[in-house]
Amino acid sequence: MRHLFVPLVLLLSLTACSNSSTDSKPAAPAAPAKAAENKAVDAKPADAKPADAPPPAIAEGACGDQSALPKEQRLANTPRWTTASEVDNFGYEVFRGDAEAGPFAKLGAEPVLGAGTTDETKKYEFRDDTIDPCKEYWYYVESIATDGTREKFTPVFKAAAKRKPAAAPAQPAQPTQPAQ
Repeated sequence: MRHLFVPLVLLLSLTACSNSSTDSKPAAPAAPAKAAENKAVDAKPADAKPADAPPPAIAEGACGDQSALPKEQRLANTPRWTTASEVDNFGYEVFRGDAEAGPFAKLGAEPVLGAGTTDETKKYEFRDDTIDPCKEYWYYVESIATDGTREKFTPVFKAAAKRKPAAAPAQPAQPTQPAQ
């Protein structure tokens, strides 16, 4: 089994995710070499909203399925990770769960393509717009080597809910009947 060597200065800040409207932006794969080490530098979902992001089209406090909305209007979690170098790296798959302990399901039909073998820093992201904005989710990233070997690349990290559910309307108090 391949071993993942992580530099001592691993900046692993895992925070909530963005509402970015950009799709996944994988790096183009490079020709693979024979070594077997990928170095993680940073893995995080970003908090920042782009200044030019359109306002969400769903009502504040609305929860549930967003599939009826155009992709650019959906609230999303966007896990991001950075590598210091890569060796024989085919790509990455992102997994999501409803709890820290799982179970986790693979997101996306195709992996985010890796850079093969490189000494250059590479940045990756995956936009998950299939979320319920009122739920928190847990994610992790798995690396895939060119020989098909898979390895958990990041620890499990939490993405907070994007909004709070709308408050239920107050119910009038029911009069109580005296005991007989």
